[in-house]
Amino acid sequence: MKNVICIKWGTLYGPEYVNKLNSMVRRHLSGDVRFICVTENADGIDPGVEIRPLPAMNIGDVGFTTGWRKLSIFSPDLADITGPILFLDLDVIVVDSLDPFFDYEPGRFCIIENWTQPNQNIGQSSVFRYERDQCEPILKRYEAEHEAITKRWTNEQMYLTDAASPVVFWPDEWCRSFKHHLMKVAGKGGEPVLPAGARIIIFHGAPNPPEAAVGEWRRPDKIGSKPLERPFKKLRNWLFPMQRIKPATWIDDHWK
Repeated sequence: MKNVICIKWGTLYGPEYVNKLNSMVRRHLSGDVRFICVTENADGIDPGVEIRPLPAMNIGDVGFTTGWRKLSIFSPDLADITGPILFLDLDVIVVDSLDPFFDYEPGRFCIIENWTQPNQNIGQSSVFRYERDQCEPILKRYEAEHEAITKRWTNEQMYLTDAASPVVFWPDEWCRSFKHHLMKVAGKGGEPVLPAGARIIIFHGAPNPPEAAVGEWRRPDKIGSKPLERPFKKLRNWLFPMQRIKPATWIDDHWK
């Protein structure tokens, strides 16, 4: 059994992100697949997705929508998920086989090396693989020491990389950032094409997949993990005019 898990909380991402991720995973992963979504709201999610309630978590004062909430996948409430587990953020597009993510460095904690902090042993947590028994202490430590931890580390992925150490980074070409890799070409007037060797494209921040597909978006699209509220939209539109690149025409072929 190959376990794939995602987490959806709050309102930033709708159920279509879960449904499309489930579809992409099943198209690109061989063998028996268990696809699990951890969420407090399963409305609109396809019946083929295994739903697990969002575990309670002592997150201190950082708020419900914080990225630290991602650590709740290590809760004992999910202890029945056995074997290797591949975590995927909702804002990713799978473009090639996921089998290598289960074959690579078996038994190790594997994660993306953060593109903006190279050679600093800091992971980017959009895609990581772990074993259940490796990670239960990560959540327990956070809940016991969250005030000190959030002062030392500015986000959950920095803490996660340290707490899971020693980690192994995926091969660079497997996980590419739309913002940092594909838009470098698009920013020079070219189309943001898929790079050779890519298996997963990550859409952290703006643009998100539907925006990149048409080549238009506004920034910022959120404050932290929380979408902008209606009263701020007119001000946002004035301060941040529409951003444009050539449409990424391959998105509609993969994000479905």
